[in-house]
Amino acid sequence: MMTLYSGITCPFSQRCRFVLYEKGMDFEIKDVDIFNKPEDLAVMNPYNQVPVLVERDLILHESNIINEYIDERFPHPQLMPADPIMRGRGRLVLHRMEKELFGHVQTLENPESSNKEMAKAREALAQGLTMLAPGFNKNKFIMGDEFSMIDVALAPLLWRLDHYDIKLGKSAAPLLKYAERIFQREAFIEALTPAEKAMRR
Repeated sequence: MMTLYSGITCPFSQRCRFVLYEKGMDFEIKDVDIFNKPEDLAVMNPYNQVPVLVERDLILHESNIINEYIDERFPHPQLMPADPIMRGRGRLVLHRMEKELFGHVQTLENPESSNKEMAKAREALAQGLTMLAPGFNKNKFIMGDEFSMIDVALAPLLWRLDHYDIKLGKSAAPLLKYAERIFQREAFIEALTPAEKAMRR
């Protein structure tokens, strides 16, 4: 059985919980208080961060690596595109999201970030998300009509917009409509921790 060491408010852990529930498989989630981490976490992950996935002798960290492994190990429903060209494009989109959006999320999640750094991160996220919005005028999901791993990766950020105090203008309306569609997925709702549920007023 797979065991996921997951931070109860960690957006990267939320991605992995979302995938596990989408797959509808047997797994165990061990909640980790990121301000009081268990000693064995640093043994499993040299960066001493969640999420960490353990399955027998295999230990993985980094949410996108964990999620691709789960997707290959349990291929139904398939979350990375089946076509190699689309899969390559999907990986590129994931990479861009990590660099252009989730780098700023890490600033907002870091208790040592200054107010100036936080304000800059909020502004960069608002701009980056607003640029994504027009794509949802014609597409149901990021890669087209099919829900995929790329939607999974973005969802925790969209869920935390109020929590991070990120304000989006009217031009982001298609993105916010898309977010509501994701939030209604059964697996998304099941994967939320009580602390995450409290993030949205």
